[in-house]
Amino acid sequence: MSEQLKYIVDGLNDVPYNKNLNLISFDSLQPIQLLQILNDVMTNINPQQASDVRDEDPESRVMRMLQFLRVMKYKPKTDGGNVSAFRQGIVQGDKPVIYPILQWLLEQGAELKQRAYLARFLVKLDIPGEVLIDNEVSENHQLYLNLIEDFKEVHKESEQIKGSGMSAAEIKKDILSMEEEQKQLRKRIDRVKKRVDPVANKDNLLYAAKQLRQERERESNLADQQHAQKTSLSHAEQKINRMQMQIRDFKASSIGITPDGLIKRLEEENQVNVYLTTEKIPKELENKKQYIDTLQRVSDEPAMGQNELEVLNQSIKELSSEVNELVEKRMMRNDPIDDKLSVFRQQAAVIANKKKSAAEDLQEAMDEYHNAEGEIEERKDKLKDSDDVQMLKGDEFKRYVNKLRGISNIYKKKRQEISDLQAEVGVLSRSEEILKSRDDNSQAFLSNLEAKHGVSGFHDAQEELEKVSTMKGELDEKKGKTLEEMSQLVVQLTNSISEKKNSLAPVIKELRPLRQQAQELSVEYEERKGTYETTAAGLESNMSKLDQEVKALREEVLAEESRYHYMESMIEVLEVQQQRIDEEIKSYVNTDSSKKSLRDKYSQRIHEQEVLGKQLREKQKYLRENHAPNMRQMKMWTDLTQLLKCKKESLSGPTTNTVEDPALYDEQDHLVL
Repeated sequence: MSEQLKYIVDGLNDVPYNKNLNLISFDSLQPIQLLQILNDVMTNINPQQASDVRDEDPESRVMRMLQFLRVMKYKPKTDGGNVSAFRQGIVQGDKPVIYPILQWLLEQGAELKQRAYLARFLVKLDIPGEVLIDNEVSENHQLYLNLIEDFKEVHKESEQIKGSGMSAAEIKKDILSMEEEQKQLRKRIDRVKKRVDPVANKDNLLYAAKQLRQERERESNLADQQHAQKTSLSHAEQKINRMQMQIRDFKASSIGITPDGLIKRLEEENQVNVYLTTEKIPKELENKKQYIDTLQRVSDEPAMGQNELEVLNQSIKELSSEVNELVEKRMMRNDPIDDKLSVFRQQAAVIANKKKSAAEDLQEAMDEYHNAEGEIEERKDKLKDSDDVQMLKGDEFKRYVNKLRGISNIYKKKRQEISDLQAEVGVLSRSEEILKSRDDNSQAFLSNLEAKHGVSGFHDAQEELEKVSTMKGELDEKKGKTLEEMSQLVVQLTNSISEKKNSLAPVIKELRPLRQQAQELSVEYEERKGTYETTAAGLESNMSKLDQEVKALREEVLAEESRYHYMESMIEVLEVQQQRIDEEIKSYVNTDSSKKSLRDKYSQRIHEQEVLGKQLREKQKYLRENHAPNMRQMKMWTDLTQLLKCKKESLSGPTTNTVEDPALYDEQDHLVL
């Protein structure tokens, strides 16, 4: 219930309600206020539900709310399907009925808004059968049903378009950009056609250009295939390396292990797992549950005042004093059986603590191991995603660093050149501005001079003609250069291909025996590497065994030392106790000694306590016998004092007449002592 209230209050304090409530103020709301809050939440889902519940008839309000909940498909949790109790709860604003509705509406807010929007168009009108007999009504009703189906289809398409992430503005923008690109491409095609049409032997050149383009595409495809093959090869090599490492790990772990040793190790692991599952984890779960129960009880308890806290502190003090008394009694008892068992209890506690600490260390190590495995898997996934990334080792890394240094030097030189060029560009831009200003002055002077002689615009026309002629010459020159470059490029490609083939032929012949030699060396390298790894693994396993033996011996030495010190302390305690016993025996045997024995002291104290107890019992008996008469006498004295007080107040009061009425005086009661 508290979680439900907290969720409802948080939802009402959030946007768009902003009620600024807390648990106490919300729980203390009147039924009409609670119904108004419910109506506000319904209005947020469907604005047609907006109304003031105070001005609305209760019957119509309940019908409206029930209709809304029915459309929203709310299923009330009633006992035995008692719908009338649910309806009565909405009428009276009962909290057990309103709270679940509020929680459900706040949880399903977005979905219910969509449902309320669709309900306006999809909830069919309930038309009686006798009305549908009319042809016009039936036609309109059929049209109405068809429109509902059309609305479903349109809404479904609209949701699909909204979910695709494309908007109409973006689509129009893409269409306009594609049309603009199409126009530009057509213009470029027309310009290229005009440029190529006057060229002689254009078909052969176009065919050669087409062959060149196809060869380049083929070359790029082959490069992509080569890159993909290299990537798959590197992945296969990485997989092989991982499998070889796993095999080496398995071999290293299996070296020097007999079946008995393997069974023993499995039994140890089983014991550890049994301890974790049967002792450690259940205890931790029980502690967690107790802690949660304590917190729950504390949260369920109402706020305590200072008096209650003082009472609790007093009870804590009393309980702690009782515990101390019990501990003192137990210590005074000095049971020899308990003294013998205390040693074993302490040893058992030490072993249990060691076991617990070992289990915690094991848990931490397992967590670190799982975290390390997770990091390794993440890095492996990153390496798989990055195709071009390769791990460099040894000399390759050094060469890569030297290459980076050379690139950085080149970068610094180029950066210096760029800075020099930027400075020169600044100087040239300033010179250009000066020349432009002078040119403007000269153009103004020339235009004035032409106006004087009556030939205005002559200079501009001459410049336009010169520009047109220069542009034509440049275009002709570019056409010739383009055709020459294409023919030269074809010849160069054929020559370079033949030269590459001729130059690679002797290299391939020399490479074949080197490949065979490399394969032989790699086989020999793998064999020697395997022997080295097996030897290293055997040495490591032997070293680990020796380390374990040394660790076990050290632990045994520490345990024996602690046991030795414990025995020494126990011997000292026993010697002190024996000394006290000897002194007690001497004092008890020697009757002439002035020093009293502990037995005499305790006997005297016991006698004193018995006398005191006897006196207290006699006093208690006397009090029990005289309690009732004393209480009765005390009550009589209390009544007597009250009567005297009343008499005094009645006699000392002011009188209005100086002459007393003797008849009235005779009728008064008199107290005679």
